Amino acid sequence: MFDVIIAGAGPTGAMLAAELRLRGVGVLVLEKEAEPSKVVRGLGLHARSIEIMDQRGLLPRFLEHGQKYPVGGFFAGIAKPQPEGLDTAHAYVLGIPQTTTERLLTEHAEELGAEIRRGCEVIGLSQDDDGVTVELADRSRLRSRYLVGCDGGRSAVRKLLGIGFPGEPAKVETLLGEVELGVPQDTLAAVTAEVRKTQLRFGAMPVGDGVYRVIVPADRVAEDRAAAPTLDEFKRQLIVTAGTDLGVHSPRWLSRFGDGTRLAERYRSGRVLLAGDAAHVHPPTGGQGLNLGVQDAFNLGWKLAAEVAGWAPAELLDSYDTERRPVAADVLDNSRAQMELMSLEPGAQAVRRLVTDLMDFPGVSRHLTEKIIAIAIRYDFGAEHDLVGRRLRDVALKGGRLYDLMHAGRGLLLDQTGGLSVDGWADRVDHAIDASEELAVPAALLRPDGHVAWVGSEQADLMAHLSRWFGSCREQT
Repeated sequence: MFDVIIAGAGPTGAMLAAELRLRGVGVLVLEKEAEPSKVVRGLGLHARSIEIMDQRGLLPRFLEHGQKYPVGGFFAGIAKPQPEGLDTAHAYVLGIPQTTTERLLTEHAEELGAEIRRGCEVIGLSQDDDGVTVELADRSRLRSRYLVGCDGGRSAVRKLLGIGFPGEPAKVETLLGEVELGVPQDTLAAVTAEVRKTQLRFGAMPVGDGVYRVIVPADRVAEDRAAAPTLDEFKRQLIVTAGTDLGVHSPRWLSRFGDGTRLAERYRSGRVLLAGDAAHVHPPTGGQGLNLGVQDAFNLGWKLAAEVAGWAPAELLDSYDTERRPVAADVLDNSRAQMELMSLEPGAQAVRRLVTDLMDFPGVSRHLTEKIIAIAIRYDFGAEHDLVGRRLRDVALKGGRLYDLMHAGRGLLLDQTGGLSVDGWADRVDHAIDASEELAVPAALLRPDGHVAWVGSEQADLMAHLSRWFGSCREQT
């Protein structure tokens, strides 16, 4: 029996597998596709995801393959400069293809000992008090203590569980592909500049080897959303939108996406959980999808590992749903709002002009940007101090950097008093006696995902919060 089986080897599944293996959990990842996808849907990592990679010591790998871009202009494509004073040490977007992100996370998971089996499609599951039985397309069966569905928007795991997936169907559709072009660069630049004065759902950017990533509005929402568009359909829509088909030929792949939004009614059913697109789908505006899934996995990993290890406090695993579903709901809202602002309808254009003016106020621009880059999330821990519930940015310490202390994925007490202790929890929580001019609290207890669980100076108060998040003191068991 495996500790955890993960269905889906995309970025969410790979991140979750690595987080579980970091804590010694036995993990098997099942992927129905025989080979990694060559389709580049996501194009980059936002600040919170970059912080996550930094917290686990992975950021140098990603920086080697990516390019830094300013954060401004991401909300509905409204061209505004990057807001000043963003609360992160990584105030940039890291341009990196989803295929590369997936490869790097897969390598990380495998280095930690995760087993990944491709060509294995989940077609059935059942669960009991001791675990989950997973049935594969070849009729073989596997057992695990827990199962996590990271298998995309058409998730088989979610459907097998019977978890509702309510939301709004797509009203508009966009075609996307990687193709070669038959026009010179100056022609492409002129066409793109003219069309994007009004139509922000059009664009063409080079991805290397003479291939371009091209997006163009479709004429309608297809009856079969899973069917890829033909090259002729792609050409027709380019002519309608841009007045030219740009000489597109030799497609690597063609796809379509809509503006529908759906959110799973719950993220957990017994010993089975959902993460990433299996739990939520939304328009790709703002480039939030891949990031949201990776952040789901980062929240879930340490909690599920604690459950497997037997020290998880009551309701810790359920907090994955209560913390992450509201975050996804907000992404659904802001991505749908961005799609409305990109509509060519007169009313939507009037609202866009109004929002454009409002974004000249620094507070408005910062608020909307922080939604996209996910650094303003605050989980409700029932505490009054503003820092509690938020993730802590990479503050500078006298002895180095905060995130360098978090690579092992354990809890961390950052103690500026030198008089506190984590005795009884030392197998789950590290204790760093250090000081930071950027941290105006005596001490802060961080969860393994970097969110602040407590601030203060009293040992008795600290112990209560250690018990809440990290289980019973070993001396008491």
